[in-house]
Amino acid sequence: MSRLLICCTQDLPSVNMAKYLTSKYEWEDLGSDGNNTYVSRNNDVLMTIDSLHITAENIDEVAKEFGVKVDSVVFLSRHKAASGIPTLTVHPIGNYKAADFGGREGTLVASDPHGMTEALRFVQKYNDTEEYKVSFEVTHHGPYLEKPTYFIEIGSDETHWGDEHAAEILSNAVAESDGKEYPVALGFGGGHYAPRFTEMALGYKIDFGHMIPGYQLDSLSDEDVLAILKKASDATNGTKCVYMHHKAFKKSEDRRFTELMESAGYEIISSKDLEPL
Repeated sequence: MSRLLICCTQDLPSVNMAKYLTSKYEWEDLGSDGNNTYVSRNNDVLMTIDSLHITAENIDEVAKEFGVKVDSVVFLSRHKAASGIPTLTVHPIGNYKAADFGGREGTLVASDPHGMTEALRFVQKYNDTEEYKVSFEVTHHGPYLEKPTYFIEIGSDETHWGDEHAAEILSNAVAESDGKEYPVALGFGGGHYAPRFTEMALGYKIDFGHMIPGYQLDSLSDEDVLAILKKASDATNGTKCVYMHHKAFKKSEDRRFTELMESAGYEIISSKDLEPL
């Protein structure tokens, strides 16, 4: 599998991750398209852009026009949250509703369940700090691309963005691959940082694609819930398998969503259905 790694010059963690990767490994200079530069190593191409990540619409097509054809895209990025909690995150991208931060309204970008979940596990492996939490985030923000994509991020505020050791942890996670692929599921329910999906991915043989938090389901009709599920499924290799965070819902909500998904042909799984890592 070939990957396009995106470094944004406006983003300090992104620059630090790219700096670490290019200092640790030998890369071939592929040149510039006039706006962006490219270097390659094995099956990876590192593309450096000046535009902000979330506004880099169709950046995979820009690379393709330059002659770089890849299977997936990884954005090296910072993470910002009001909490300021030190966190190393990965997440799929797209918008269930409004496109307030890049991308297209009501449109998800194809997820990369195996690559993204593998990256989460390697972040956990290399995280030798007591400071940083390791976590999925649910699907959010742009840009829009055609290729399967995820973000890998250092957060949660400017006091952490310049942390070169955190950049080293994420760079090592990006660089390593064991090629293992496990059954793919959608995540359904819970909050933005998806602690239950993170726990499952770090403990069991399951790879997550798009994740739908509870706040995206508020006040939706059955028809609209199924429409969101279909978008998430279509953008996650068509999987009909769902891991549901039951305890995040009231009993009446849990029953409603369970019955709704099962009636539409989705398989709801639990840890009992999975093998431990």
